[in-house]
Amino acid sequence: MHRTHTQARQVSIGERRKPDPRGQPGYLRVDTVHQGHHDGRPGVYHINAVDTVTQWRVVGCVETISENHLAPVLESILHQFPFGILGFHCDNGSEFINQRVAQMLNKLMVEFTKSRAYWTTDNALVEGKNGAVVRKHIGYGRIGSERAEAWQKFYTAYFNSCLNYHRPCGFATVTTDGRGKRKRRYPAKNYRTPYEKLVSLKKWKQYLKPGITVALLARQSTAHSDTEAALRMQKAKLELLAKCRGLPR
Repeated sequence: MHRTHTQARQVSIGERRKPDPRGQPGYLRVDTVHQGHHDGRPGVYHINAVDTVTQWRVVGCVETISENHLAPVLESILHQFPFGILGFHCDNGSEFINQRVAQMLNKLMVEFTKSRAYWTTDNALVEGKNGAVVRKHIGYGRIGSERAEAWQKFYTAYFNSCLNYHRPCGFATVTTDGRGKRKRRYPAKNYRTPYEKLVSLKKWKQYLKPGITVALLARQSTAHSDTEAALRMQKAKLELLAKCRGLPR
C-alpha cells in the first residue's frame, strides 16, 4: 500500500514566525470568530485584534470574510488603536492571507507575520480573548449577517472603549525554575486596564499616533466610571441582541 501525505500549500504572503515586540506596543494578534450557521443561514464574523504588550483590544464585525467586506472593517480596526501599528500577526486563514490585506499593510509599512505549523502558542493571546471577551459577551446564538453593520457600530461606540479603559487584564510575571521551565504567574498587582498598561510603559508618549494626545486619552478614560461604562455597554448590547432575536425590548 502506498501512502501519500497531504502536501502543504506554499503561500508567499506573510512571514511564518512569531513576532517579537520587545516591549513596544503596536504588534497585533488578529483572529476571526464566526457566529455560526443556523437553519442554513450564515452568521456574522467578529474580527478580534489584540495588542501583544498592552492587550489593547479592538473588535469589529463583518457580514462575510470576503475581501470586499473585510478590508474596510480591518482598516477601521487599525485606525482605532491610539498608537502606531508596527506588526500584524494572524493564523493561516485565507481571510487575511491574501493580496488585498498584504497591500494594505504594506502601504502602512506594517510587518506581516503568520503562525508557524504546530506552534499553537503563536496566536494564543487573541484566541484566549475570543472566548474570554467575544464569546462571554456575545454568546453562541445566531446573529444574521444582515446585522453586521449594527454590531460594528456597537463595537465602535460602546464595546471597545469599555474594554480598554474600564476592564482590567492580567499581565503575567514569567519566572524560570532550576530546570529551565518557565512559569507564568498573575499577581493581583499586575491587573490593570490596557490604558493603564500603556501609560505605565517607558516613553509611551512617543508611540502615539499623530493627533492622539495625552489629554485626549485621559479625557476618554475619565468620561465615565467603570460601572457607568459597563452599564451603558450592557444596555446597548441587550437592545441589539433583542433586535437580532426578534424579542421585545
